[in-house]
Amino acid sequence: MTFAQFLVAEGSGGAVVGYVVALDAADEGEILNLAVAPAGRRAGLGRALVQHILEALSARGVRQVYLEVRDSNAPARALYAAHGFKEVGRRKQYYRRPVEDAIVLRLDA
Repeated sequence: MTFAQFLVAEGSGGAVVGYVVALDAADEGEILNLAVAPAGRRAGLGRALVQHILEALSARGVRQVYLEVRDSNAPARALYAAHGFKEVGRRKQYYRRPVEDAIVLRLDA
């Protein structure tokens, strides 16, 4: 059975300032999307969202977590590397607008 998790960070007044979406099945998980509003960037919000979703996945028995990130997205790649994710593959021309490769990352928990 696949289980979806969606964590939302709210700012003052209840405005959504970030979120993360993940799936898990058996002992594998995947972070599908992570977004932080421009005003919340470089303040640790993305790091906190990733940490919380990794803890939630771990609590469900997940042992490996995967995700894709744009090759050019250096801030996101640095964030994931800081959590221990390693590059394990590349998907050529995966993204559109603009066309760009996706880097596949994995974290072994």
